[in-house]
Amino acid sequence: MHSAITELHNEGYSISELCRCAGITRQAYYQYKNRNKSENEIKNTKLVDVILEVYEDVDGIYGYRQMTLAVNRKLDTKYNHKRIYRLMKILGLRSVTRKKKNNYVKSTPDYVAENILNRDFIANKANKKWVTDVTEFKYGANKKAYLSAIMDLYDNSIVAFKIGHSNNNQLVFDTLEEAIKKNPKAKLLIHSDRGYQYTSYGFKRMLELQGMTQSMSRPGKCIDNGPMESFWGKIKSERYYLRFKKEGYATFEELKKDIEKYIEFYNNERPQKKCDGYAPMEYRMMAA
Repeated sequence: MHSAITELHNEGYSISELCRCAGITRQAYYQYKNRNKSENEIKNTKLVDVILEVYEDVDGIYGYRQMTLAVNRKLDTKYNHKRIYRLMKILGLRSVTRKKKNNYVKSTPDYVAENILNRDFIANKANKKWVTDVTEFKYGANKKAYLSAIMDLYDNSIVAFKIGHSNNNQLVFDTLEEAIKKNPKAKLLIHSDRGYQYTSYGFKRMLELQGMTQSMSRPGKCIDNGPMESFWGKIKSERYYLRFKKEGYATFEELKKDIEKYIEFYNNERPQKKCDGYAPMEYRMMAA
């Protein structure tokens, strides 16, 4: 109430009239205004400024969990997520995101690997466990584009990705080839769902030549590839859907550029709890 009176007074309204409308005396208002603020109030005032700054910088994509990581990193503090949640609720701020819809493509596999990963999504070193998948985007007059990506479970960084017009074997093979080119000595476990690209003999052969071990999700168990599914949710809710609802993507090039921009942001700027509040590539460089 008192802060509202101050704000309206700054816009030219009379203190006397505002106090009368609020049902308090001028003396009570000035006593409150001139009181010594508690340390907690001072901290909250600073926190609010930082929350608003971060929220604007990322176009509102952060919820309270991600905001907690960003604020603590920015201020070098360890504020509890419950405090950030309360302040965001007071400010009326929430993540402007939407959930992804899972699409499943039935296929007859040439080769099926066991679920060796078995939802053990923790890796103590880089290039020990990779997960991979393909997802779909729309642009133009109901045209489709496909993003194939590989993630390192050590820091959830995107190791390699390719964007194409067709969801085919070559898109997946090119993604794996790029990942191997960047990490030529990597002999690791790579996990995927049972999409036809990953069950093909061509993909299996590429892994064998590199000395990699193949793992696959169980039928209909998308949670077996949870980190990759989580990344699809982030890129779509934090970038794709926001623009798609406003203006859409007229061309493949526009969509491709936006995807590349987000992955650059995700790898190098977006803080993650798994990385102690740092972005994936920051965390990796610190460890190195």
